[in-house]
Amino acid sequence: MARSRSPLLVDLGSQRASLDAHLESGDFSDASDVVRAGLRALDREAAARDAVMKAAIEEALGDSRPSLPARDVFERLRRKQDVRDERTDRDPA
Repeated sequence: MARSRSPLLVDLGSQRASLDAHLESGDFSDASDVVRAGLRALDREAAARDAVMKAAIEEALGDSRPSLPARDVFERLRRKQDVRDERTDRDPA
């Protein structure tokens, strides 16, 4: 893949200080290196998240237990939330 040589203007806002700190550390030669490292980290994070989701889906699909009707699941969740709400109402933190 060919590198684009056209400049890209990016407004970092408050994260400019983070970029500057990375440059001052000497770990990066320029802002482009910092941005590329950040993008690689985002790619790794997305790949890890995808792997976790894929594993969870595979596990769910392989589960031999019968499915529960959505009505029952939501009723169970409502009861749990009601209990939490009651605790919160009793505990005026």
